[in-house]
Amino acid sequence: MGSVIALDVGGTRIKGVVVDGGEPVESEQWPTRAERGPDAVLDTVLRCADDLRARAVRRGTPPRAAGIAVPGLVDETSGTAVLAANLGWRDMPVRSWAEEHLDLPVAFGHDVRAGALAESRLGAGRGCDAFAFVPVGTGIAAALVLGGRAFAGSRGFAGELGHLVVCPGGEPCVCGNRGCVETLASASAIARRYRRATGGATASAEDVRSRAESGDRVARRVWTEAIEALADGLAALTVLLDPDRVAIGGGLVLAGEAYLTPLRTALAERLPFRPAPELVAAELGHRAGSLGAALLAQGLLAGGGR
Repeated sequence: MGSVIALDVGGTRIKGVVVDGGEPVESEQWPTRAERGPDAVLDTVLRCADDLRARAVRRGTPPRAAGIAVPGLVDETSGTAVLAANLGWRDMPVRSWAEEHLDLPVAFGHDVRAGALAESRLGAGRGCDAFAFVPVGTGIAAALVLGGRAFAGSRGFAGELGHLVVCPGGEPCVCGNRGCVETLASASAIARRYRRATGGATASAEDVRSRAESGDRVARRVWTEAIEALADGLAALTVLLDPDRVAIGGGLVLAGEAYLTPLRTALAERLPFRPAPELVAAELGHRAGSLGAALLAQGLLAGGGR
C-alpha cells in the first residue's frame, strides 16, 4: 500500500507520524504556537507535513497520501475547519491547501473521531461493533465508531458530550449554555472549582483526586461532583447509542482504577434497567489522533483516492 504521513493538530502541539505497512515508523511533535494567528498555524502544519514526507523519502518509502485531524467543528466532506477556536481557524480550507502544497491526496477529519477510529482498530475498542471513545482533558468530547466507521452526524457535529447540560442553571460554559458536563468533569474544571472553593489554592485535577483520597473535604466534593457529572453524560450516551464498550482517554485516566472504579459505579447506578457498557482506559494515549489520521489516509488509498 505504501507509506502515509499524518498530523494531529492541537492547540498546543502538532503530533505527526509516518506509517509504513501498517506500522508507525517515524513520529515527531512540534509546538503549534497558535498565538501567531491562523495563517501562521496553517504554514506550520504544512512545514510539519514536509518534514514527515522528507523522513518517509529518506526511508525509501515516499508517502502516497496524508491525513490531517483537527479539533473543533469540522466539515469532513469539504475538508474545511469550520471553527477551531484554539487554532484561530474559521472556515479554513485545510485539505485543499494541504493537497496543493503536498501534491498528495489528503484525508481530513476531526481529531476525536480520528482518535476513536484508531482506538477501535488498534487499541481499547478492538472487537467491538459499537465503541465509544471519550477523551477527558481541558474539554470533553465523545466519538462513536459503528461497524468500523466513525459517526459524524448530519453536519459533522456529533459527539459534543461535554456540552450536554447536566446541571441546569449551573456554571457558564464556553458554548453559551450553563451546567454542561465540561463545566464539572473536565480536568480544567476540577482544578478551577477546587481553586475557587479554597480561595486560590493551586492544584491540578490529579492533585484534587489525591487530596480527596487523603480526606480533604473540599477536594472530595469537587472530585465526586466531577465523577457524577461525567456519569450523567455517559448514561445519556449509553441510553441513546448503546455502545459495547466506552474507552476513557486523557490525563485523568492515568489514575487508573482510582478514577475508573467510582465512574463505573456511578454509571451503573444511572442504568438500573440495563447493563452498563464496559468502561475501560484508552490505550493509545496522545498517539490516537495521529494514528487515526493515518488510518484515514490509508482509507483513501484503499478506496482509490477521493
